[in-house]
Amino acid sequence: MSAYAPLPLVLLHALHCLPEIEALILVEAAVRVRRFDVSVLREQLPGNRNGRARAVLNLVEPSADSLLETIARVLFRRAGFRAQAQVRIPGIGWVDFLLEGFLIIELDGSTHLEPMQFKKDRRRDNAAVLAGFLVLRFFYDDVVHHPEHMIDQIRQALAGRPIR
Repeated sequence: MSAYAPLPLVLLHALHCLPEIEALILVEAAVRVRRFDVSVLREQLPGNRNGRARAVLNLVEPSADSLLETIARVLFRRAGFRAQAQVRIPGIGWVDFLLEGFLIIELDGSTHLEPMQFKKDRRRDNAAVLAGFLVLRFFYDDVVHHPEHMIDQIRQALAGRPIR
């Protein structure tokens, strides 16, 4: 007999017991890492009492590269931004987010402070600006502890720019 609960059961409990973002992070991690199909969960969530859990499943996008990107995506969309996650831009490469078609948002973890990565990121930022994009970079504590400030900075960057 196994001492572990099956993944679908764990995720169902998370959907019912955890706050929305935390439940979403767990489900997206399962989708990303284990290539888990959310339809398995949906089948177990009929009726009105499961509406909140189904609403979380509607937020799932397997493109997020990290839990931080999951949180940021939800914040951006709830703030009313047209946010595309994991976008490949010719001449620049993959970016974490593209907002309103011209504002690149990068979420930087500790690896982005290593000298080689730091230089690479700045060169990409320069290429993006020369191609007509704006670039903002945020850290974990910006997204998790100061989301209002991050959203305000994004609004300022977007102000006065035509939406593509």
